[in-house]
Amino acid sequence: MLDFIYYPVSWILWFWHRVFGFAFGADNGLTWALAVVFLVFTLRLVLYKPFVKQVRTTKQMQELQPQIKELQKKYKNDRQKMATEMQKLQKDHGFNPLMGCLPILAQVPVFLGLFHVLRSFNRTGTGIGQLGMSAYDNAHTPNYVFSATDVQSFLSARIFGAPISAFITSPPSQLQAFADYGGVPTKLSIALVSIPLMVIAGLATHFNARASVARQSPEAAANPQSAMMNKLALWVFPLGVLVGGPFLPIAILLYWVSNNIWTYGQQHLVFGRMAKEEEVKKQQKLEQRAQNAPKPGAKPVNVKKKQSPADATPADANADAVDAVDAAPSTNGTAKSPTKAGQRRSGGQKRPGNRGRPNQKRRR
Repeated sequence: MLDFIYYPVSWILWFWHRVFGFAFGADNGLTWALAVVFLVFTLRLVLYKPFVKQVRTTKQMQELQPQIKELQKKYKNDRQKMATEMQKLQKDHGFNPLMGCLPILAQVPVFLGLFHVLRSFNRTGTGIGQLGMSAYDNAHTPNYVFSATDVQSFLSARIFGAPISAFITSPPSQLQAFADYGGVPTKLSIALVSIPLMVIAGLATHFNARASVARQSPEAAANPQSAMMNKLALWVFPLGVLVGGPFLPIAILLYWVSNNIWTYGQQHLVFGRMAKEEEVKKQQKLEQRAQNAPKPGAKPVNVKKKQSPADATPADANADAVDAVDAAPSTNGTAKSPTKAGQRRSGGQKRPGNRGRPNQKRRR
């Protein structure tokens, strides 16, 4: 049913197994462990751009929270109008809420596909196995793109004496079946490999969640739903890794560890770039503000635009002419007061002033 997921995952795992097999050998446990790790890295690299989009969408959603709350308060009695205004707000800001959860949803089928493919390698069960065949015949059947030889190689691969297909709670009958693939492992050897991987995966999950919570805005952190999700991410999910780890094969635990390591590094890379982008934007705003500011010692520029002579009306021209005449010194050396100018402009009668005749200089 989900072969469109299983086969691509199998092809990527097969490729990395061939790559590391040249260096360490096809049956080496390190070869299969590195193949699983680089399978995770490959899939996360494919999902890198959606992850960046998710981070930007989450940040944008936090910035729009005040406006969203205002719309919710304004249209609390009209849900249809509120939904319309919400869509308009999202459209104006190029905001798509679906991109906030798309990368997480995309990782779910990838994890299920990886879990199924790795689990399908384990043919050590007793009785009737896959396709109604016995355990021996079942171990000699292909697994998607892997041949029967590859299946036996996977069952023989061990890390510090523990098969990577085994888990702590493996029944004794299943452990006994490993006798054909390098000897029967002990639960202690499996626990010595599984428990450190479980602890690392749990701690990595916790610190990844802590890094995400630390970057949330105070408004988003104060939201009851966000606070509940933060508690789940900080404590419940890491605890779930520790509780569910004994039921998972070592190969799946390798997936969890490598996936969390990638997430930790990717978060710091993406958030670091976003912080630099914001710093550049702030610097550009400061430079633009400094360019628009008046230089030291210069008079401040009048904000009001002066009218050009072409745009001036006749009334304005007459008023300016009257002001010029009134401001000019009179022939007897006295200047006309602004009060008289205001009276003439308002149409009032001008008081008769003392007009003296200019004294003519006698020519010698």
